[in-house]
Amino acid sequence: MTTPTPHIEIDGAPATDPGLLAALMTGFGHFTAMQVRDGRVKGLDLHLDRLDRATRELFGRELDGKHVRALITGALETSGQRNASVRVYAYPDVRLAVTVAAPAPDGPGAPQRLTTVEYSRPAPQIKHLGGFGQSYHREAARRAGYDEAVLTSPYGEIAEGAVTNIAFWDGTSVVWPSAPCLHGITMALLEPRLESVRRPVTLADLSGYRAAFVTNSRSIAPVTAIDEVTFAVDEELMERVYSAYDSVEWDEL
Repeated sequence: MTTPTPHIEIDGAPATDPGLLAALMTGFGHFTAMQVRDGRVKGLDLHLDRLDRATRELFGRELDGKHVRALITGALETSGQRNASVRVYAYPDVRLAVTVAAPAPDGPGAPQRLTTVEYSRPAPQIKHLGGFGQSYHREAARRAGYDEAVLTSPYGEIAEGAVTNIAFWDGTSVVWPSAPCLHGITMALLEPRLESVRRPVTLADLSGYRAAFVTNSRSIAPVTAIDEVTFAVDEELMERVYSAYDSVEWDEL
């Protein structure tokens, strides 16, 4: 017996594709976010691998990278944009959606003030949907006058930001927290290009670090404070970080 297609209305009008909307409304799925410039992307293979791995884990199926690239280029052509912020979403039955929006500003991000919150994302290895907890804590941080929330364990071990990865500078190495987190694409591109290590970072350790910065698909920005601990903006460090990212080649879609 087949399951009937659900009846869905939007603002009182029947949805044109109820099956697709039903998949979107489950809140179960994953995505990747990228910046496109002149039809090119940094770390394209990493984005495609992220989508494929998460699709296998969540849905038990492969995801054809060539198909994903064709969907992205098609969406860019339809939108008439060559520079854009693009997201690819994967839903049950491997329904794919692509969004094309205004590009993030190029260049360094503004210095960030962060506050810590005890929270761990479920299945942190997947860039999954349903990030209510992250959004809740991030918006609470902003209302309190901060730019971002830093997620910690009950024992004070730092994992990541609500929508960022975070790294620290001890004067010798860039230190990425080793607690379970989403390894963002920007982090993955920077880590091998800098003198990097992964090790536990706790709240008690913060005062021993000389600087910190956050990364995501939209920007790389220095951190000036985490709660009551302040950091100087290390211009030499940030120049190295920006240069490392600039050295990454752009991949043709």
